[in-house]
Amino acid sequence: MPSSTPIAVIDFETTGMTPAQGARATEIAIVLLQDGQVVDRFQSLMRTGVYIPSFITQLTGITNAMVADAPPAIDVMREAARFVGRSQMVAHNASFDSKFWAAELAHADMASPQRFACTVLLSRRLYPEARSHSLGNIVDHLGLPRAGRAHRAMADAEMAASLLARIQHDLRGRWGIAEPDFELLAGLQRCARPALSRWLAQWALAEDNATQRTR
Repeated sequence: MPSSTPIAVIDFETTGMTPAQGARATEIAIVLLQDGQVVDRFQSLMRTGVYIPSFITQLTGITNAMVADAPPAIDVMREAARFVGRSQMVAHNASFDSKFWAAELAHADMASPQRFACTVLLSRRLYPEARSHSLGNIVDHLGLPRAGRAHRAMADAEMAASLLARIQHDLRGRWGIAEPDFELLAGLQRCARPALSRWLAQWALAEDNATQRTR
């Protein structure tokens, strides 16, 4: 039986870099990861009425015609929020996706209480030897499978979920963390690299002591 709370791994495709400059989402994908396994998926194109520049279409393959036939963004985001529920969230470059999550929910008159952890920051802490921590490069570095076309939301969310599962696996196997949950991930991404070993050892000890107290 699954023991941990699911984590929602999210990816957006968008018309630009930031909602502050008027960019809107064109596609969302969410993968629910629980105990290192994918347990559910959500994906949809979304219609906002904002024009998709040609260079974005070249990057993502998403055209203005495709989103013209998509459901309204408000409806998509309300469904996405129901899908995520109370799960905390992870994204590769979370500073990007978290802004669009909050902005698109705001357009739907909904709050965005979820916290985010970032697999870019986590991979920099745990795999400093990688030449790059972009999603495709870190996936290749770790020998993880590619999933469909890059810069489509589901393919990128699947790869980010695979990376997160590998991070959790390595935290168990290399660092003795029995339950690498969201709280650990959120703390780890803020940990300075020189203090990483000591920080993880202290976490593992605290986790073991907590387990002993509940027996």
